[in-house]
Amino acid sequence: MARHLTVLVLALSCLASGCAPLLVGTAAVGGTAVALDRRHTDVQLLDERIEWTVSGRIGDKLKKQANISVTSYNKQVLLTGETTTEAFKQEAEKIVTAVPEVKGVVNDLQITAPSSLGARSNDSYLTSAIKTRMVGDQKFNPLHVKVVTEAGVVYLMGLVTRKEADEATNIARHVSGVKKVVRVFEYIADPPPKPAAEAAPK
Repeated sequence: MARHLTVLVLALSCLASGCAPLLVGTAAVGGTAVALDRRHTDVQLLDERIEWTVSGRIGDKLKKQANISVTSYNKQVLLTGETTTEAFKQEAEKIVTAVPEVKGVVNDLQITAPSSLGARSNDSYLTSAIKTRMVGDQKFNPLHVKVVTEAGVVYLMGLVTRKEADEATNIARHVSGVKKVVRVFEYIADPPPKPAAEAAPK
């Protein structure tokens, strides 16, 4: 959902059988991604609309004064990137909070010159590497965790259990080149334990 971010997902057949990962763009398996997402379908669409709305307003207001990525998950907005002054940073946050559907903002914009194309390419590589490891480890459904990387700092978003959060964090921390991992999760209760199988009749 995040703009400028390609999310890699695993086909359902591989999740079920443990076969070699098949990585494809979300456009090709949009129905699968939507079906497995823990957000209601309306919220998924709303998050996309929030991203486009905020990105457009920031672009109109700040123009070349900032390089800002906008990610919305369950109506929580994460701002990453760079801007040249504290005033611009606060202006970007005001733009987000002015959107009625937004329920919270995590503003992690850095006051510095915009990152280079090489740095952004490296961030994309780190995001892909983390998602690939999540798929390969099969400790949780990788569709439940959104990965955003900015200047080597990895942000993890999603509706996850504490255990899933810890596993995702551990994977991200052990990818070479990651400087820090920031958790922007919303936590959900652990699923109820499966009932014990009834004893087979003698």
